[in-house]
Amino acid sequence: MHRPDDTPSPSSPDNGRRRAVSAFAKADAAFLCEAWGKLGGGREILPLRGPEAGLVMVRGRAGGGGAPFNLGEASVTRASVRLDEGPVGHAMVLGRDGDRATFAAAFDALWQVEAAREGVESEVVAVLEAALAEADRERRSETEATRVDFFTMMRGED
Repeated sequence: MHRPDDTPSPSSPDNGRRRAVSAFAKADAAFLCEAWGKLGGGREILPLRGPEAGLVMVRGRAGGGGAPFNLGEASVTRASVRLDEGPVGHAMVLGRDGDRATFAAAFDALWQVEAAREGVESEVVAVLEAALAEADRERRSETEATRVDFFTMMRGED
């Protein structure tokens, strides 16, 4: 049973890792490969599992809060790796890109190395979060431009 007092604080390592893993999973494979060249420090990535492609069921809710329903299936790729110094990283990404999943898992493992965490946070996670926020702002702006206010339209009746 989950109790409210067991909830990790927003600044806890679990939430930081969760946030970082989310950013790695959304990143482009080319960006992750380039960043690994800068931050990996010559570390060897040892595969433990995968990368393996599969399917997951995507569920939705009517109106965002209604009864859940199966929307369809989505392709995902997962990977688990170990760095030569010991930490194990895991990743699951949308699509069928094994390199992307492997590098995302490698960055998860690197994030766990205390000495490398600050560099990963500033040079990878922060950059990815800023890019994702900008893409979200652009998408919202494009959507807002097509918004119609039906209450101001004239009905044609007197």
